[in-house]
Amino acid sequence: MIDLHCHIIPGVDDGVQTMEESLALARLAVKEGIETVVAAPHHLHSTFRNPKSSIIKKVSELNKELKNEGIPLEVLPGQEVRLNGDILNAFKREEVLAINHTSGHVYIEFPNHEVPTYTNRVFYDIQMEGYKPVITHPETNRTFRQNPDLLYQLVKNGAITQVTAASFVGKNGKAAKKFAFQLIESSLTHIVASNAHSKKRGFYLADAYEKIEKKFGSSTVYQFMENAHVVLDGEMVYTDRPSPMKSNKILGIF
Repeated sequence: MIDLHCHIIPGVDDGVQTMEESLALARLAVKEGIETVVAAPHHLHSTFRNPKSSIIKKVSELNKELKNEGIPLEVLPGQEVRLNGDILNAFKREEVLAINHTSGHVYIEFPNHEVPTYTNRVFYDIQMEGYKPVITHPETNRTFRQNPDLLYQLVKNGAITQVTAASFVGKNGKAAKKFAFQLIESSLTHIVASNAHSKKRGFYLADAYEKIEKKFGSSTVYQFMENAHVVLDGEMVYTDRPSPMKSNKILGIF
């Protein structure tokens, strides 16, 4: 399997802090059946700064250590960029790193539970720069859950989304779990990835695929797996036409 989102570089953000922890997380990935992970440390976060050049160097160092330890896992470079008013300048400064360096797909992380009013404009500008925005873990964002039309409009205009595997197995709460499955039903998500940060906050990728297969069938799981390959290769992700969802805020579901 491919895991497109993992905080496996030691000491750069809120993921693993030491090389020993990084290697332990790598062994856990291999045990789960994962052969390739994308390291996606936070950037433009209030606490963490990890520009492209730094990530590429650290990923190279980590891969050498994995090889020395005989751990059959390949780490590819990526980055989780926090959406803020300076994000377009970060692209122009060449600080931003696409998934697998050249794919053009870029992870965009929203502020906690917020969807800024400038989001649509910034996403348009990012696409005009030649990048394809990938929204990370929208199911954990309270504003998206309350007003899913905000997410629908972004996907309709070309963004794709990545749901965290742990959400499908209930590790991020009942609301996130329910919304994660609703996103599949409405064709509003395209990638399942772990967002693993440590052995305690692990992968759950195989468990998530099992839950998805039980509800939606094997073809949906295969499509998510194929999309992981497509993103790494920089190709267009397969998407069904997204469907609007009713506002959960109005219905009082959450």
